[in-house]
Amino acid sequence: MSVLLLLCAAIDKLNEKIGVVANWLVVLACVVSAGNAMVRYAYDQSSNAWLEVQWYMFAIIVMFGASYTLKRNEHVRVDLLYMTLSRRGQLWIDILGTLIFLIPTCTILAWLSWPFFEQSFAVREESSNAGGLVRWPIKLVLPVGFALVALQGLSELIKRIAFLRGHPVESLEMHYERPTQ
Repeated sequence: MSVLLLLCAAIDKLNEKIGVVANWLVVLACVVSAGNAMVRYAYDQSSNAWLEVQWYMFAIIVMFGASYTLKRNEHVRVDLLYMTLSRRGQLWIDILGTLIFLIPTCTILAWLSWPFFEQSFAVREESSNAGGLVRWPIKLVLPVGFALVALQGLSELIKRIAFLRGHPVESLEMHYERPTQ
Protein backbone atom coordinates (compact mmCIF):
# COMPACT_ATOMS: atom_id res chain seq x y z
CA MET A 1 0.00 0.00 0.00
CA SER A 2 2.92 2.37 0.68
CA VAL A 3 4.03 2.15 -2.97
CA LEU A 4 0.51 3.07 -4.08
CA LEU A 5 0.45 6.00 -1.66
CA LEU A 6 3.76 7.20 -3.15
CA LEU A 7 2.09 7.06 -6.57
CA CYS A 8 -0.79 9.12 -5.12
CA ALA A 9 1.67 11.70 -3.84
CA ALA A 10 3.25 12.02 -7.30
CA ILE A 11 -0.15 12.39 -9.01
CA ASP A 12 -1.26 14.91 -6.37
CA LYS A 13 1.92 16.94 -6.81
CA LEU A 14 1.52 16.98 -10.60
CA ASN A 15 -2.09 18.14 -10.41
CA GLU A 16 -1.24 20.70 -7.73
CA LYS A 17 1.32 22.27 -10.08
CA ILE A 18 -1.12 22.17 -12.99
CA GLY A 19 -3.73 23.79 -10.74
CA VAL A 20 -1.39 26.67 -10.00
CA VAL A 21 -0.95 27.22 -13.74
CA ALA A 22 -4.73 27.11 -14.26
CA ASN A 23 -5.22 29.64 -11.46
CA TRP A 24 -2.74 32.05 -13.04
CA LEU A 25 -4.39 31.57 -16.41
CA VAL A 26 -7.61 32.95 -14.91
CA VAL A 27 -5.78 36.17 -14.09
CA LEU A 28 -4.08 36.27 -17.48
CA ALA A 29 -7.39 35.63 -19.28
CA CYS A 30 -8.93 38.59 -17.45
CA VAL A 31 -6.02 40.83 -18.47
CA VAL A 32 -6.20 39.71 -22.11
CA SER A 33 -9.98 40.12 -22.16
CA ALA A 34 -9.79 43.62 -20.67
CA GLY A 35 -7.00 44.53 -23.11
CA ASN A 36 -9.03 43.26 -26.06
CA ALA A 37 -12.08 45.27 -24.99
CA MET A 38 -10.05 48.40 -24.38
CA VAL A 39 -8.27 48.24 -27.73
CA ARG A 40 -11.50 47.42 -29.55
CA TYR A 41 -13.49 50.31 -28.07
CA ALA A 42 -10.74 52.91 -27.66
CA TYR A 43 -8.92 52.37 -30.96
CA ASP A 44 -11.49 50.50 -33.05
CA GLN A 45 -8.99 47.67 -33.53
CA SER A 46 -9.52 43.93 -33.12
CA SER A 47 -7.49 40.75 -33.40
CA ASN A 48 -8.82 37.26 -33.96
CA ALA A 49 -5.61 35.85 -32.53
CA TRP A 50 -6.17 37.58 -29.16
CA LEU A 51 -9.80 36.41 -29.08
CA GLU A 52 -8.66 32.85 -29.78
CA VAL A 53 -5.98 33.13 -27.08
CA GLN A 54 -8.82 33.86 -24.63
CA TRP A 55 -10.71 30.77 -25.80
CA TYR A 56 -7.58 28.65 -25.52
CA MET A 57 -6.89 29.86 -22.00
CA PHE A 58 -10.48 29.13 -20.99
CA ALA A 59 -10.21 25.59 -22.39
CA ILE A 60 -6.98 25.00 -20.45
CA ILE A 61 -8.48 26.44 -17.26
CA VAL A 62 -11.51 24.12 -17.48
CA MET A 63 -9.76 20.94 -18.60
CA PHE A 64 -6.69 21.21 -16.35
CA GLY A 65 -8.50 22.82 -13.45
CA ALA A 66 -10.83 19.82 -13.20
CA SER A 67 -8.12 17.49 -11.87
CA TYR A 68 -6.97 20.15 -9.40
CA THR A 69 -10.55 20.65 -8.21
CA LEU A 70 -10.95 16.89 -7.72
CA LYS A 71 -7.72 16.76 -5.74
CA ARG A 72 -9.04 19.48 -3.42
CA ASN A 73 -12.37 17.63 -2.99
CA GLU A 74 -14.27 20.64 -4.30
CA HIS A 75 -16.30 19.04 -7.09
CA VAL A 76 -20.04 19.50 -6.91
CA ARG A 77 -21.84 16.38 -5.74
CA VAL A 78 -25.41 15.23 -5.83
CA ASP A 79 -25.53 15.24 -2.07
CA LEU A 80 -29.11 14.31 -1.28
CA LEU A 81 -27.82 11.43 0.82
CA TYR A 82 -24.10 12.14 0.97
CA MET A 83 -24.27 14.71 3.76
CA THR A 84 -26.45 12.44 5.92
CA LEU A 85 -24.02 9.52 5.74
CA SER A 86 -21.24 8.75 8.18
CA ARG A 87 -17.67 9.46 7.09
CA ARG A 88 -17.25 5.78 6.24
CA GLY A 89 -20.42 5.86 4.13
CA GLN A 90 -19.21 8.96 2.31
CA LEU A 91 -15.92 7.25 1.52
CA TRP A 92 -17.78 4.25 0.09
CA ILE A 93 -19.92 6.54 -2.09
CA ASP A 94 -16.71 8.22 -3.30
CA ILE A 95 -15.09 4.85 -4.03
CA LEU A 96 -18.07 3.47 -5.94
CA GLY A 97 -18.63 6.70 -7.87
CA THR A 98 -14.97 6.86 -8.83
CA LEU A 99 -14.84 3.20 -9.90
CA ILE A 100 -18.17 3.10 -11.74
CA PHE A 101 -18.40 6.59 -13.23
CA LEU A 102 -15.36 8.85 -12.98
CA ILE A 103 -12.43 6.69 -14.11
CA PRO A 104 -14.28 4.81 -16.90
CA THR A 105 -15.87 7.99 -18.29
CA CYS A 106 -12.63 10.00 -18.25
CA THR A 107 -10.67 7.12 -19.75
CA ILE A 108 -13.19 6.71 -22.57
CA LEU A 109 -13.29 10.46 -23.25
CA ALA A 110 -9.49 10.68 -23.30
CA TRP A 111 -9.32 7.72 -25.68
CA LEU A 112 -12.07 9.07 -27.96
CA SER A 113 -10.63 12.59 -28.08
CA TRP A 114 -7.13 11.44 -29.01
CA PRO A 115 -7.99 10.84 -32.73
CA PHE A 116 -9.58 14.32 -32.77
CA PHE A 117 -6.16 15.72 -31.83
CA GLU A 118 -4.23 13.33 -34.10
CA GLN A 119 -6.21 14.30 -37.17
CA SER A 120 -5.79 17.99 -36.41
CA PHE A 121 -2.04 17.51 -35.88
CA ALA A 122 -1.67 15.49 -39.09
CA VAL A 123 -3.08 18.30 -41.22
CA ARG A 124 -1.47 21.05 -39.10
CA GLU A 125 -4.93 22.56 -38.60
CA GLU A 126 -5.14 26.33 -38.31
CA SER A 127 -7.99 28.69 -37.57
CA SER A 128 -10.16 29.66 -40.51
CA ASN A 129 -10.33 33.20 -39.09
CA ALA A 130 -8.01 35.82 -40.52
CA GLY A 131 -5.06 36.20 -38.15
CA GLY A 132 -6.19 33.16 -36.15
CA LEU A 133 -3.98 30.64 -34.38
CA VAL A 134 -2.97 27.05 -35.03
CA ARG A 135 -5.66 24.71 -33.69
CA TRP A 136 -3.95 21.38 -33.18
CA PRO A 137 -2.14 22.27 -29.91
CA ILE A 138 -5.36 23.22 -28.12
CA LYS A 139 -6.99 19.98 -29.24
CA LEU A 140 -4.36 18.11 -27.23
CA VAL A 141 -5.85 19.68 -24.10
CA LEU A 142 -8.91 17.38 -24.33
CA PRO A 143 -7.25 13.96 -24.02
CA VAL A 144 -4.61 15.27 -21.60
CA GLY A 145 -7.23 16.96 -19.41
CA PHE A 146 -9.42 13.83 -19.22
CA ALA A 147 -6.34 11.68 -18.53
CA LEU A 148 -5.34 13.99 -15.66
CA VAL A 149 -8.82 13.73 -14.11
CA ALA A 150 -8.70 9.93 -14.47
CA LEU A 151 -5.25 9.87 -12.80
CA GLN A 152 -6.46 12.08 -9.96
CA GLY A 153 -9.49 9.82 -9.62
CA LEU A 154 -7.14 6.86 -9.26
CA SER A 155 -5.20 8.75 -6.60
CA GLU A 156 -8.37 9.59 -4.67
CA LEU A 157 -9.55 5.99 -4.96
CA ILE A 158 -6.29 4.62 -3.56
CA LYS A 159 -6.27 7.14 -0.70
CA ARG A 160 -9.85 6.33 0.30
CA ILE A 161 -9.25 2.58 0.24
CA ALA A 162 -6.05 3.03 2.25
CA PHE A 163 -7.90 5.15 4.82
CA LEU A 164 -10.65 2.54 5.17
CA ARG A 165 -7.98 -0.14 5.67
CA GLY A 166 -6.48 1.85 8.53
CA HIS A 167 -3.46 3.39 6.81
CA PRO A 168 -2.65 7.00 7.69
CA VAL A 169 -3.32 9.14 4.64
CA GLU A 170 -2.07 12.69 5.10
CA SER A 171 -3.09 14.00 1.68
CA LEU A 172 -6.71 12.79 1.82
CA GLU A 173 -8.95 15.82 1.71
CA MET A 174 -11.76 14.78 4.05
CA HIS A 175 -13.68 18.01 4.31
CA TYR A 176 -16.63 18.53 1.99
CA GLU A 177 -18.87 21.53 2.32
CA ARG A 178 -22.28 21.65 0.75
CA PRO A 179 -22.39 24.63 -1.64
CA THR A 180 -24.55 27.52 -0.42
CA GLN A 181 -27.20 28.63 -2.88
